[in-house]
Amino acid sequence: MKIKVGVFFGGKSVEHEISIISAIQAIGYFDKDKYDIIPIYITKDNKMYVGEDIANIEKYKDINKLLQNSQRVVLIRNEDKVELVKYPLKRLGSSIYDYIDVAFPIVHGTNVEDGTLQGYLNMLNIPYVGCDVLSSAVGMNKYIMKTVLKDNNIPVLECCVFTLKQYNNGVDTICDVVEEQIVYPVIVKPIDLGSSIGIKKANNREELEEAVDYAFQFATQILIERAIENLMEINCSVLGDYEEAIASECERPISTDEILSYDDKYVSGGKKTGSEGMATLKRELPADIPEDVKEAIQYLAVSTFKVLNCNGVARIDFMIDVQTGEIFVNEINTIPGSLSFYLWNATGIQYDEQLDKMIQLALKREREQKSVSYSLDTNILSGVTLNGIKGTKSV
Repeated sequence: MKIKVGVFFGGKSVEHEISIISAIQAIGYFDKDKYDIIPIYITKDNKMYVGEDIANIEKYKDINKLLQNSQRVVLIRNEDKVELVKYPLKRLGSSIYDYIDVAFPIVHGTNVEDGTLQGYLNMLNIPYVGCDVLSSAVGMNKYIMKTVLKDNNIPVLECCVFTLKQYNNGVDTICDVVEEQIVYPVIVKPIDLGSSIGIKKANNREELEEAVDYAFQFATQILIERAIENLMEINCSVLGDYEEAIASECERPISTDEILSYDDKYVSGGKKTGSEGMATLKRELPADIPEDVKEAIQYLAVSTFKVLNCNGVARIDFMIDVQTGEIFVNEINTIPGSLSFYLWNATGIQYDEQLDKMIQLALKREREQKSVSYSLDTNILSGVTLNGIKGTKSV
């Protein structure tokens, strides 16, 4: 019997559209002899829809029409299955649309990739692919990620963090702190976004004010760090879990500006390739770097993956200071665009093999978690009272 895999995508995120591209791209590569794929689209207001057209990228040109022709569902745990229940419930006939055995989130950004969706899937007691709640949350928050990596001797750039309250009290105070602690140029970025959204470089105070204003449009906290002027960016993916993980080939993304932008990642060249997402990015693959630098990056990538207790596939983005030769971890993408399949293809692992491995890792984690006890045999409630309610004993 085939394993029913629910592929979740979309959600309340500024990276909503990128998630659609990544997911529909992946759906075409699953081994259909082994898996029965059920695409589950999450709208920007967190409603879930299924249907024949949900995996058709062309239909997303008119999402309202797509939803009218699709079925809204809610997920319910029923004994040993998670059922997709039609909503609203049908008065006649069955309200069960289908069921899923495994959840495969292919989501990007806040409110989905950051542990929110993973927590929901935990509550449903269903095995799911990828990082768990904690590793997802830590990976999404750039500052917390930096502190964890720094504590484990993995090199990261020092930074300053500012809150919305500080911003509302006046951007001048933020600029004063930055100018006191960091030398221009600096990079300003939202603390919990990916896809290069909200990021700007500032070479002086005026540009810093503009960058801070811009970043706070997308987050309630921002991070500011020094910009490496002689910068080379290198990306490397990791596949595995806490026990065993391997690094992919390295790539050097090619940007059209000083910072790799959203357009570089998803728009440039995208008209020709349609739904290929990050696969359309201009890149040097393999990266033209010395072998010892490549090995150092791969080692740091696997170390980062394991320190953060990641699972499935992740992409770690690095910065190399060309002048000094220093290597820094920039960020981790716990559900990378296009699931970094192109990096694994370059390593000799085909996309269907990668997807299969990710599902098997999810099932392995589920087996391990079943050996953990989450309850205690106790009669403590038999003697509990709340404010001396009749028939009970005070505690």
